[in-house]
Amino acid sequence: MRQLIRAGTQAQLRRPVLATRFAALVGLAACLVGCATRPPASDPEALADYKATDDPFEPTNRVFYTVNDTLLTYVLTPVARGYNYIPAPVRGGIHNVLNNFGSPVQFANDVLETQPRRAGDTFMRFLINSTAGVGGIFDVARHVGYPDHSAAGATTLALWGIPAGPYLYLPLFGPSGVRDGIGRGMDTLVNPYTWVTFNGVNHLEDIAFGLSAVDELAPHIDDLKKINEQALDPYATQRSLYRQLRQADVDAVRDDRRMTVPDWYPDAGPVNPSPTGSGIGRAPLPLPSVSPVVSTQGLQGQ
Repeated sequence: MRQLIRAGTQAQLRRPVLATRFAALVGLAACLVGCATRPPASDPEALADYKATDDPFEPTNRVFYTVNDTLLTYVLTPVARGYNYIPAPVRGGIHNVLNNFGSPVQFANDVLETQPRRAGDTFMRFLINSTAGVGGIFDVARHVGYPDHSAAGATTLALWGIPAGPYLYLPLFGPSGVRDGIGRGMDTLVNPYTWVTFNGVNHLEDIAFGLSAVDELAPHIDDLKKINEQALDPYATQRSLYRQLRQADVDAVRDDRRMTVPDWYPDAGPVNPSPTGSGIGRAPLPLPSVSPVVSTQGLQGQ
């Protein structure tokens, strides 16, 4: 289910302009339509639970969740099942191209997060996959030591100390939040889809949005069905997993100590698994003998 929520989040980031405007409209609608009643101070347990969920628009969010679930069941799921009949190499190529076009957004956030080594990996991935990978169809960079990673405006804002804000569930886009909407607005400025139009219409953005939504959903159709069948409250389950995922993305950046050394470089060493299990990171090169006073552990932590 964590992968499914991640897929939904990535699909949101494929269309930042529409998502940002839509989030603003839905946020306004949520304020006008209905909010969850705040428990009185005389009920401390209920009040603590209310603050922990931070979902003041829950009644409206649940309505939108029902809308999404209907669209998912009767529209997206049949399309995604048909998409799965496409040969795996072709689906892999589509996924790689979509991911490669998202590199400018990823690179900008790596820089804003003050992660030069992650930014270096992103730059090299885009350069290698756009050339040797035939426009991004093949993920050649991964095989020569430049692993992929997640980077988005919402994560950048979290690292800057911006709070997540109230939880929102948006039609078509799924789990979100106030900070995520602002982050998507930041991503809009560097997303290539935003600026490419033909006769005043952004066809490329429309195609990419549709393809990415199906591409991200297709591998997780059965997982979603299982969650909906087994969870006592699928809405609350998605809310919890979404927040865990967002926190995991932030922790992955904070704990990333990669060295940006390709596999073919001498003494590159094995890949170190990250705390979140994404497999990013690499063992540093052997340190030179500088001084017995300087600890090796201290140097590696720099």
